[in-house]
Amino acid sequence: MAPQSGIDATAARAGAMDRISDFLTSRTALVRNYLTAVSGSLGRLVFSLLYFVVLANALSIAEFGLFATASAAGVMLSRIVGFGFVSSLYRIATVKPRLLGTFAGGFLLMTALSLPALAAASWLTHAIFFAGELPLATFALVIVSEALLWRLVETVVIVNNGLNRFAAAAVLVIAGTALRAAAAALFAFAATPTLGDWVYYYLAANGICLAIALVFFWPRQRLRLRPALYWSRLADALYVAGAELLFYLQMELDKLLVLALGGPHLAGIYAIVMRLVDLTAIPIRTFTMLLVQRVMRAPETLSKLWLRVGFEAGILTVSTLGLAALALVLHFYPTILGKNVSQAAPLVILALAVPGLRNLIEYQAELLFARGQMLLRAINLALLAGAKALVLGYLLLNGPDAQQLVLMLNAAFAVLYLASTTLTYSALRRPAKRA
Repeated sequence: MAPQSGIDATAARAGAMDRISDFLTSRTALVRNYLTAVSGSLGRLVFSLLYFVVLANALSIAEFGLFATASAAGVMLSRIVGFGFVSSLYRIATVKPRLLGTFAGGFLLMTALSLPALAAASWLTHAIFFAGELPLATFALVIVSEALLWRLVETVVIVNNGLNRFAAAAVLVIAGTALRAAAAALFAFAATPTLGDWVYYYLAANGICLAIALVFFWPRQRLRLRPALYWSRLADALYVAGAELLFYLQMELDKLLVLALGGPHLAGIYAIVMRLVDLTAIPIRTFTMLLVQRVMRAPETLSKLWLRVGFEAGILTVSTLGLAALALVLHFYPTILGKNVSQAAPLVILALAVPGLRNLIEYQAELLFARGQMLLRAINLALLAGAKALVLGYLLLNGPDAQQLVLMLNAAFAVLYLASTTLTYSALRRPAKRA
């Protein structure tokens, strides 16, 4: 029996070594993918900061507030494009890449069908929030830049990430942000830089980036149309479109409300602070993107409580430390980001809890997307959008100055985070829907 025991022991050791090797290989690939993807985020962070600093100081604070708010509206309205079919495109790229050409054809079809809805929603948004402050033609150019040109660039990035082509996605993200920064630098040297002129620079930068994306980064698959496949996914796509619209509504509603109730100058100060806050989300979104892909393939990934708590604690810590470091730099060097930004520099530290809570709300919404719980996600985001409108509306109607408003945002986002946590983790108890 001794020889047989020796063989069994050798086989057991070999099996254990194989399992260890597989574990290390998978973790090495995960770390490599993260580092590749985060390189795009870091590059985007650098060029985003450069773009923000140049533009915020080239325009007056009021004009910067108008542009930042119009741009936020464009990001929100861009979720109408394709009626949410980009989610199906992403899932196919992640789990069934051979069907990518077929679903790309469906995305283009849905994009064409969504244009009248985009135009109507854009007109209504201008009438409610921008009438008397920003000409309709100027607003329309911002919407075309954000909702059509840049949204299509984002789609190419999303598809490349779904295909695990993280390097290509990173390069495209950096290129797009660098082009915006270059456009802002050229604009800053104009004789009399105004918002009416800037929107043409912005349109050109986004248009060039889209051309680069389509020529060099779109996977070479033949486009096909198979409507029968699309209709079966249309309900989920519409849930995604509604949820994304509501998600960005609750994310960007504060800028719209500050403009409507506080005027362009307060909107400009607020936009500068929130832009600095938003910079902390760039590396967090890379982690969330990789986690979403993992959950799509294995919905049980977040079944353990300690793992969920650990992820949220990590996001909160990284976000808070990021803003604290930025606030420390601005405390000692308030003019390092330019004269206009220096007016908002003392306010940054007052928003210390905002980035972590804001990033956690975004992270929780992505968990439901990863598990295919589109209707529940849409319902949750509608409730959060309504809650944010009530909380911020109440704050703004009391007529706070910029310092009071930023300070009170910590409590407002704490309320929204608690609501999001309750809704999200209640929904996660339900079975996931696989692609």
